[in-house]
Amino acid sequence: MEAKKSGFEEVESILRDIGTKIEELIEKGTQAGGEAKVEIEKKIDDLKEKRTTLEAEFKKGKEKVEQLYQEKKEEFEPNISESKEHFKEGFKQLLEGVKTLLGKK
Repeated sequence: MEAKKSGFEEVESILRDIGTKIEELIEKGTQAGGEAKVEIEKKIDDLKEKRTTLEAEFKKGKEKVEQLYQEKKEEFEPNISESKEHFKEGFKQLLEGVKTLLGKK
């Protein structure tokens, strides 16, 4: 079973696919002639520019999400640690109760 990709991995994969498609168009463009070649080259340049823009926007978005994650992680870390300690203490109390019940029989 294939592991599920994260949103970032999916976008990165799509960007790689776009790059591959652009390279294929470049290859086809070199084989074309006349007006078709000029039109293909314009489209290729346009696609390259859009790809660069997409990559830059993706990078900015990814950095913002990672920064937000770190901030929230730091914000909640004390609460999580405190909750973990309460959980451990509660579990110890539960075990003591079970031992007491079993010891009385």
